[in-house]
Amino acid sequence: MSDLVTGDAVVLGLRPARLPSRALAILLDLLVYVAGYLLISVGLVLATASLDGAARAAVSVASFVLILVGVPIAVETLSHGRSLGKLACGLRVVRDDGGPIRFRHALVRGAFGVFELLMTFGSVACIASLFSERGRRLGDVFAGTLVVRERVPGARVMPVPPPPPWLAGRFGGLDLSAVPDGLWLAVRQYLTRMDQLDPQVGASMAARLADDLVARTGAPPPVGVPAAAFLMAVVHERQSRDAARAFRQPAPGAQPVPYGPPGPVVMPAVVPVAPPVVPVAPVVPAHGTPVQPPKATGFAPPA
Repeated sequence: MSDLVTGDAVVLGLRPARLPSRALAILLDLLVYVAGYLLISVGLVLATASLDGAARAAVSVASFVLILVGVPIAVETLSHGRSLGKLACGLRVVRDDGGPIRFRHALVRGAFGVFELLMTFGSVACIASLFSERGRRLGDVFAGTLVVRERVPGARVMPVPPPPPWLAGRFGGLDLSAVPDGLWLAVRQYLTRMDQLDPQVGASMAARLADDLVARTGAPPPVGVPAAAFLMAVVHERQSRDAARAFRQPAPGAQPVPYGPPGPVVMPAVVPVAPPVVPVAPVVPAHGTPVQPPKATGFAPPA
């Protein structure tokens, strides 16, 4: 990602185009322009057969400059940085501040493109793009432009696993208005990746997140409920409330609780019973300082 700052001090996260995609876009553009130049050149040769050599040379140079230099500049100016090759590859030329380019930017890029792309067969442009942090060629540097990717593949969103059936709808009385979005995001990331974690690390993370969630809701921790199952049930409850608000229907199995002032929290009785807590004596190491046992939480240890 590239952080571009606009004139209003807004940071834009854009993905610069790299050498392979840019080379493919330029190749497509050159194929179209060269094919059009050859067709027009054949027509001009037939039309200027009666002229002398100097006139035919002048017409040939004018057609070369017009088609291979003027047409790309006009296309980039009118399309705001989207030529045919860039449109096919999902690229676009923008200014350094993220805005659309104008004629002066396209003119500088086109003038340098004669040297970078046509006279040196793209070797100078490739070298400059490789050494540039954002993949810019010399024309982009002097014009103050950048080629970015418009079509960025979206990230796959992993679904949150459903809670156990005996916990579905059991937390309809919780007040979730004080839970910040950062904690919801952390809980969701843990639930979507808990199968990839070490069992001990995952259990400690689940207990810590569940304790934070209990502290935000103001309700005592449910006795005998594993921390991961509690997180699944609370996230499922929040999703049900959001869906009920979106469709203006009551959540199935529970009355919707507004995100306003906290009301009385009623925790239903849970069938599983917490295992007895066995007191652990402090371990005294060799240097004589006692080590306190880990703090117990109200959640059942993982099976």
